[in-house]
Amino acid sequence: MPSVCLYFHVHQPIRVKKFGVLDIGRSEDYFDDRHNKTILDKVASKCYEPTNRLLLDLIKRHDGKFKISYSITGTFIDQAKAWRPDLIKSFQNLAKTGCVEFLGETYYHSLTSLYSEQEFYDQVTKHMDTIEELFGQRPTVFRNTELVYFDHLANLISELGFKAVLAEGWDKVLHWRSPNFVYETNDQPIKLLLKNYKLSDDVAFRFSNKGWEEWPLTAEKFAQWVHAVNGSGEVINLFMDYETFGEHQWEDTGIFNFMDKVPDEILKHPDMDFITVGEEADRYPAVGKLSMPYPVSWADTERDLSAWLGNDMQSGTIRALYDLEEKVKKIGDKKMIEDWRRLQTSDNFYYMCTKWFSDGDVHKYFNAYDRPHDAYIYFTNILVDFVHRVEEKLAEMEENFAHEVEQQKDGLEKVLHGLMKPEKVGVE
Repeated sequence: MPSVCLYFHVHQPIRVKKFGVLDIGRSEDYFDDRHNKTILDKVASKCYEPTNRLLLDLIKRHDGKFKISYSITGTFIDQAKAWRPDLIKSFQNLAKTGCVEFLGETYYHSLTSLYSEQEFYDQVTKHMDTIEELFGQRPTVFRNTELVYFDHLANLISELGFKAVLAEGWDKVLHWRSPNFVYETNDQPIKLLLKNYKLSDDVAFRFSNKGWEEWPLTAEKFAQWVHAVNGSGEVINLFMDYETFGEHQWEDTGIFNFMDKVPDEILKHPDMDFITVGEEADRYPAVGKLSMPYPVSWADTERDLSAWLGNDMQSGTIRALYDLEEKVKKIGDKKMIEDWRRLQTSDNFYYMCTKWFSDGDVHKYFNAYDRPHDAYIYFTNILVDFVHRVEEKLAEMEENFAHEVEQQKDGLEKVLHGLMKPEKVGVE
C-alpha cells in the first residue's frame, strides 16, 4: 500500500507600504509593519495556533505514526520573531516530536532561481542555517518558491547537498505516468517528489465548495480515495498551503474536524503509513527520470510563471530589481541588502497579475490592492527611491575613494621628497 506524505507551506510576505510619488527621496521605510502585524495576528488566531495544536495532538495520539513536513519562509520567521515568538515556539514543539521534517527554500520566497544563481545560493544557505538554528535540522529536501521546478534547478541544489526536490505532478509533464511514484531529476541523482494535485486540491480548494459534486468531503470518503491508490502507486503526496486550515477554509466549514479524523481513517488500512519527505526519498527508489525543461509551478490552471511574470509590469519591475544586484552587493550596506531582498518576495509581483478569468478569484483573494496597477505604481515608486539610494551611496563611495587616493598620493609625495632632500653635514 502507498505511503502518505503531508507537506505544508507556511508563508507570510513582508508587504510594502502604499508609497506615493511624494515619498520618493523622503523615506527609506518601505514596509508596512502595522499592516503586516495585523495580518500575522489574524492568521495566527485562525490558522497557525489551532492547526499547530491539532497536529501536535495527532502526533501524540497516534504514537508517532502520524508525520508531517513543513517549509517555512524566512519572511514568516522574521515577522514571527518580531511580533509572535510564541509561533516559533509552537513549531519548535512540533519539531521535538521527531515526527516533523523541515525543508529548505529561498529565504525571501523569491524567484531568484530564475535570475541569479549566486543570490539563490545566498538565500538558500541563509534559510538552511536559520532552520538548523531554530529547529535543530539541516534541510535535505528542497522546495522552490511556489513549487517552481525546472531541470536546471536540480543542478543548482546539487551544489547545496539536497537529496530530493518537490514539484507539481502536472498532467502535461507526466503524460501517461502517475504522480504516485518517486522519480529522479533529469540531470542529477536527486529524487523528484511530485504533488498529487487532484487529492491535494480537493482539500485546499474544493473542500468548502457546495457546488462541487463531491461536497461535503468527509474524512471517510477522502480515506477511500487514498486507499484506492493501492496497486497503482507507492506514495501520495498531499502538498498544500498551511493557511488552508482556518484561513482559506474557515473553521465553520468543518476543516479542522476533517483533519482531526483523516489520520484515523487512513491508518485503518494496516499497510498504510505516513512519512516525511526525507523518508520518502530514502525509502522509495526512482522508477525513472523526469524532465521539465521549462518552469512548472503549482499556480493557476496553466501551472507556469504567468501569475508572477505574465505582463510587462511584472517582468519589467523584477528585471530592474535584479539588475541592481552587483551594485547593492558592492555597497555592502546590511539594511540596503535586506531591503533589496525583501522586495524580491514573489508576492510583490503576484499582486500585479492581470489574469482575470477562470482562476481570477484566487488572485483577488490574495491581492493586497484594489487594482494590480496600484501594486505596480507603489512598487515602482519604491524601486525609484531605492535606485536613488544605491546611486547616491555609490557616488559617496567613489568620492571617499578618490579622497583616500589623494591623501595617499600626498603622503607618498612627502615621503619621496624627504628621501630626495640632501642631508646636512655637521662640523664637530
